[in-house]
Amino acid sequence: MSTEPKSKGPGTGSDQHPSNDAQGMTIERLGQRDPSWPEAVEIFDTTLRDGSQFEGIALTADDKLRIAEQLDLLGVHYIEGGWPGSNPRDDEFFRRAAAGELDLTTSTLVAFGSTRRPKGKVDSDETLANLLAAQAPICCIVAKSWDYHVLEALRTTLDEGIAMIADSVQYLVGQGRRVFVDFEHFFDGYKRNPEFTLRCLEAAAVAGAEALVLCDTNGGSLPHEVEGATRAAVSMFPEIVVGMHTQNDTGCAVANAVAGVRAGSTHVQGTINGYGERTGNCDLTTFVPNLTLKMGIRTLPEGGMAQMTAVSNHVAELVNLPPMSQQPYVGQSAFAHKAGLHTSAIARRPDAYEHVDPALVGNGTRFLVSDLSGRATIELKAKELGIDIDGLQMKAVLEELKQLEHAGYHFEAADASLELLMRRATGWVNRFFELESFRVMVEHRPGQPMAQEQNPLGHYDGVETEATLKLHVGDERIVATGEGNGPVNALDAAFRNAVADRLPKLDSVRLTDYKVRIIDSGEGTGAVTRVLIDATDGEHHWSTIGVSENIIEASWQALSDSMVFALLKAEEWAAA
Repeated sequence: MSTEPKSKGPGTGSDQHPSNDAQGMTIERLGQRDPSWPEAVEIFDTTLRDGSQFEGIALTADDKLRIAEQLDLLGVHYIEGGWPGSNPRDDEFFRRAAAGELDLTTSTLVAFGSTRRPKGKVDSDETLANLLAAQAPICCIVAKSWDYHVLEALRTTLDEGIAMIADSVQYLVGQGRRVFVDFEHFFDGYKRNPEFTLRCLEAAAVAGAEALVLCDTNGGSLPHEVEGATRAAVSMFPEIVVGMHTQNDTGCAVANAVAGVRAGSTHVQGTINGYGERTGNCDLTTFVPNLTLKMGIRTLPEGGMAQMTAVSNHVAELVNLPPMSQQPYVGQSAFAHKAGLHTSAIARRPDAYEHVDPALVGNGTRFLVSDLSGRATIELKAKELGIDIDGLQMKAVLEELKQLEHAGYHFEAADASLELLMRRATGWVNRFFELESFRVMVEHRPGQPMAQEQNPLGHYDGVETEATLKLHVGDERIVATGEGNGPVNALDAAFRNAVADRLPKLDSVRLTDYKVRIIDSGEGTGAVTRVLIDATDGEHHWSTIGVSENIIEASWQALSDSMVFALLKAEEWAAA
């Protein structure tokens, strides 16, 4: 394995990535590398293996192939594809990758497995055989490095634990594979018995391992502990890559990985969006910018960093989880500004309230508009959206905004509805479709309750929902019906049945989330309801809002805004 991260190539300093604000002033916010830190760090992505253990994620082989393509676009050095032999999905993934369905241009595929079994033979070990059959050029094997686990979990001797590592590495190297070793529970083992833990690393190094990866498997270590133990390993093996694999159980996965790099580690394993077992892994969308933008350490190839936000969102879509808006660097709220003081200042100096230029990670500045907003915020928001708005129109927007927010609207959570409101103030009219009326019927026909194992709530199975919409599209009047598992689903189905042939740009649009909040709970069932709908076309994400005492009316407002916004922006997105 190349030891390029330990080389003396050019570092990344603040003079190499200046960014400019609207007035042309340079924003100096990038870190200078401390000479004691590595010049570059390899990025090893394990989203397809460790990330898939995150609660709520269930990847198919197709999903894994698509995610791997995104990781290759980002430019990570290594993509861990999974554990061949552990399940049919991973076997299919490696089989299809070997058959040419995965064409990696910047990344190298890695197969994950474990050492041979206690007292077993390498040439008849099923796990090692599956690793070789996967045909990946690199094998990453997990090894016990905590004496407690060797003695109690494996129920074997410490000498046999050492031999398992050495034999497995030597065998795979002899079969023409590059080998990385993940030392499970390294930091816990180092605290209890540092001599044995370092002997485990030595056994792998002598046998030909190219990377010794120190794992905080339980995620319970803190940065000062990680830095000290990593420094000991790096000093013992100065010519071999020492890596980090950190879990987030103390909320320190990224900080622990940074601490390891400060101690000399030149290889870090993590996942996109921090997906992983229990509370997750080191989030590469935070770790990589921290290293490069704050510490001046090379990570991704040129152009990769600017893909970070897009890849984060794309992977979230592929794993069918909503993007985390508060995520550092790549989250929708990472560079969002609401306070009037902030927005007026940032109009003059973008770096006044932003720690880095959002464009460096493919994100952008957002100005949140609420009833607390002033003229400066509205002006900036209009400019951000590309809307020409004069003084009278701006005054009208502010007045309507205050009235609507008093009634229960919440536009900082619904940018798409806000844009439509501002466009209407300039005279824009929705000509895509016009609602004449809608009707929703819910029919409950009591019958026999379903079996308890089918429905633990004991509901009856005789509930049907049907919606009828009357719309005008151009000069045509359309009446359409739709059925669904509830009023909103039925309205959505009826709308799509009405416009499917006439507005094909909506084919790719789907709703990803539906939220309901009771605003004045003291009114009971007669309370005003706020509905938020999140939608996507697979690449862009937007939110809309509706408010009414009638939950179906509020839902239609949000649903209608969502479709209008998608149609309005379709040409703009297609040209981008």
